[in-house]
Amino acid sequence: MLAVAVEEARTGLAEGGIPIGAALFGPDGELLGRGRNRRVQDGDPSMHAETAAFRAAGRLRGYGRTTMVTTLSPCWYCSGLVRQFGIGQVVIGEARTFHGGHDWLAGNGVGITLLDDEECVRLMTDFIAARPELWFEDIGE
Repeated sequence: MLAVAVEEARTGLAEGGIPIGAALFGPDGELLGRGRNRRVQDGDPSMHAETAAFRAAGRLRGYGRTTMVTTLSPCWYCSGLVRQFGIGQVVIGEARTFHGGHDWLAGNGVGITLLDDEECVRLMTDFIAARPELWFEDIGE
């Protein structure tokens, strides 16, 4: 499942954006929606990867048995989306470069799997080194 999110992150980077990707999966592992951070490409500060994947999935009756897979620990905005809609599981590629709201999510009953994936770490560390101004804009610093 992480491979889908990584592919989205790589596509976003190739478009000149921030390399964060996400995908929402159903209870049987079916891909419901995928997306990437498109803040730069769309000029839209709310178009985070998790938001894009969630929107691409469309309207569902409930989200409790879905899994959000993301290349990077979700920020507070995306953590709020997970809580607001009751997404049951979040799989995180890495949290070394950014420690978002996943501890808060875990404390509120969301299942968290932190993979510490080297490819995800490398994508972000290379990007941060090359484009620090975009990175700090993205995390609000």
